[in-house]
Amino acid sequence: MYFPKYGSLYEFYDPAERKTYSLELPELQGSRACYTKDGWLLLYRPRNHGVFFFNPFNRHMIKLPRFELTYQMVAFSDAPTSDLCVVFTIKHISPTVVAISTCRPGDSEWTTVNHQNRLPFVSSIWNKMVFCSGMFYCLSLTGWLGVYDPLLRAWSVLHVPPPRCPENFFAKNWWKGKFMAEHDGDILVIYTCNTETPIIFKLDHSEMVWEEMQTLNGVTLFASFLSSHSRTELPGAMRNVVYFSKVRFFGKRCISYSVDDRRYYPRKECHDWGEQDPFENIWIEPPRDASLN
Repeated sequence: MYFPKYGSLYEFYDPAERKTYSLELPELQGSRACYTKDGWLLLYRPRNHGVFFFNPFNRHMIKLPRFELTYQMVAFSDAPTSDLCVVFTIKHISPTVVAISTCRPGDSEWTTVNHQNRLPFVSSIWNKMVFCSGMFYCLSLTGWLGVYDPLLRAWSVLHVPPPRCPENFFAKNWWKGKFMAEHDGDILVIYTCNTETPIIFKLDHSEMVWEEMQTLNGVTLFASFLSSHSRTELPGAMRNVVYFSKVRFFGKRCISYSVDDRRYYPRKECHDWGEQDPFENIWIEPPRDASLN
């Protein structure tokens, strides 16, 4: 899903069909995307601190209490139509204290609690967030992993050293080329750097280390700066592939990386996030019967 710089005409690119669709969504004007899950967008309107869910496939909207999210990343656990839905955001108050704010659809206000924080985890706008097995995982700019339990309202920083990457990965704008997703209870992190082969890591919970993956075992990953997703049971040619939210050739094809072939498609393309505004697009999962025609 691509967000226009002006107006309310939004474009949707379907990588399976290699087609682009356009949709007028005036409800979203003046807002920016924060996160997606289960076909729902979570959006923020800076002008009035409005926070709301929106489903572009049925145009349903669910509003949350106003909250200032200017420099924060935010995620949610389940579709807002579920009783289990929790919205989560975090920001640093001091080097050793983070403020965690949560809200559920139907609440009259956000709940904010300060938690002791263990360095070297530092929260920033470059955080990556994902909800997995009842927990919010938050990957810091430097690769440290914080975990928040919304039931216990407990925050901790795992004793897991950051994923190890070659030094040449830390080039200009390297922080824009990191992505985090979850699949079947596993936390996956993707590191990219220009023409270098992307590296995919999985968190080994028992050994508390990041292990490099040589195969995705048939899983397809969709990587975008704000939120990334995993899917199974896609057509054969789409398996073991990472799709990036960057479309080339006049909207006909998005850049992908085949783990089996160990190469980008199209061949001469790479994913240099330094050239692109990371907030201009986001992957969103449509319902199976969705139509944008």
